[in-house]
Amino acid sequence: MTETPGSNRPIWLSETTHPELSEKLKKGLEEIIDPEIGFNIIQLGLVRNVTIDENRAIVNMILTTPFCPYGPAMLESTRKKAEEVLERETSIDFGMDPWDFSMVEEGLMDDWGLY
Repeated sequence: MTETPGSNRPIWLSETTHPELSEKLKKGLEEIIDPEIGFNIIQLGLVRNVTIDENRAIVNMILTTPFCPYGPAMLESTRKKAEEVLERETSIDFGMDPWDFSMVEEGLMDDWGLY
């Protein structure tokens, strides 16, 4: 997994295997907002990888904090949206990697004075 040129977002495996579906999925997942931070899961870099085959998809996702009170709802919303967009069974592979501000879309945090 490498980063998409010009952003902090990792390149998903599905961008190589199913580029048209990956773009649709990215747009769909932009609808899933972290209610505490107010940005979507793509902007925050929470979706770390996506794999798609003929019958199913796996979304590898992390949360901004391991004990996020909205975590279970966000994970389920992500799964449902991915199934809707991809039209195939989808599961969430919940990663335990720690999230940090370097994963956020470039320029997003400028207004917060963090960069």
